[in-house]
Amino acid sequence: MQIGIVCFPVIGGSGVVATELARALACKGHVVHLISSDPPLRYTPCLPYLYFHQVAPPDYPLFQYKPYESALAGRLFRLAEEGMELVHVHYAIPHAVSAYLAQKALEECGIYLPVITTLHGTDTKLVKEYIDLHAISKMALQSSTVVTAVSLALARETEIEFSLSAPPVVIPNFVDTHTFSPKRRDESLRVAYASPEEFLLVHASNFRPIKQTPQIIYLFAELLETGLPVRLLMIGDGAERPICERLAQSLGVENKVCFTGGVAELSSLLAIGDVFVLTSAYESFGLAALEAMACGVPVVAPAVGGLPEVIRPEGGRLFSPGDLRSAREAILKVIQSLPAYKQGARQVALTYDTHKIVPLYESLYAEAKAKVSTNK
Repeated sequence: MQIGIVCFPVIGGSGVVATELARALACKGHVVHLISSDPPLRYTPCLPYLYFHQVAPPDYPLFQYKPYESALAGRLFRLAEEGMELVHVHYAIPHAVSAYLAQKALEECGIYLPVITTLHGTDTKLVKEYIDLHAISKMALQSSTVVTAVSLALARETEIEFSLSAPPVVIPNFVDTHTFSPKRRDESLRVAYASPEEFLLVHASNFRPIKQTPQIIYLFAELLETGLPVRLLMIGDGAERPICERLAQSLGVENKVCFTGGVAELSSLLAIGDVFVLTSAYESFGLAALEAMACGVPVVAPAVGGLPEVIRPEGGRLFSPGDLRSAREAILKVIQSLPAYKQGARQVALTYDTHKIVPLYESLYAEAKAKVSTNK
């Protein structure tokens, strides 16, 4: 099958999942066209059957903003003319809208392109905040052949928000449990961040405001006040990283916090951690948490969005959103039974292995193609 996959190239769960899906499908013999404005972080250029298409709209003086949505629609149109059988867009804004434009233009040529739209959470919440995006997003979703969501919580929110005729199909995010594995734990790497007698807390994100990363610095400072020998590893980059760095300095904990910036190879850093920490205001799924669990690192996170579906009692603990005292107690309880939690985290992650989830998308693609053929 010839499949188009559209995603954002920047650090974040949607781009990671889309790129990993493209790679997994190509490894199974499908011809995959990965389409984005720049090469995604985890794109593997040397893989057979996987082709990257960079959408570069014209830089014309008249345009205050480059017409990326129109250029993307045009690229999807051309690829469909050349044999692409369906397109799978990750994120409704603007990808589902561009796919809708291409879909309608192709119908004028007698070509019927199935469109799969996968929602990752922030797109649905964004539409709630910006009313001008609502009508066009609703139209794009209702025109999609199939809409999927990465968690049951997100599927319920989307069905209500957009009045869909059918609830989104829930297909969770997945993880390569060979790449993300306890076997990646390198003690020689770990000593660069923490001594053997210290516990190492780890966080990884794109440092957007919704991640509420400054709360992690406050939480870490409170843990140090308890006398716990602990260090903090903050992986990633984004708007709130400088805020976190300044906060660590103002609280006097900067010597025990390491900010790595963006990294392409995440598994080895996750694997050296003892507890993975999130303080997000919302997570539709929590891919970074799943990758940590695959490395045998239990997770402490707020009970928001899809996180309760992913973080089961054997693999970590949830706390009330915004309650740092509850978060601190959760971390201490995990540390008290760390070996059991580590084993439990790995077992939970194995249920989300790539080889178990990707076939769900393959079946969905076949159903979408059959659905479009029936409706011609």
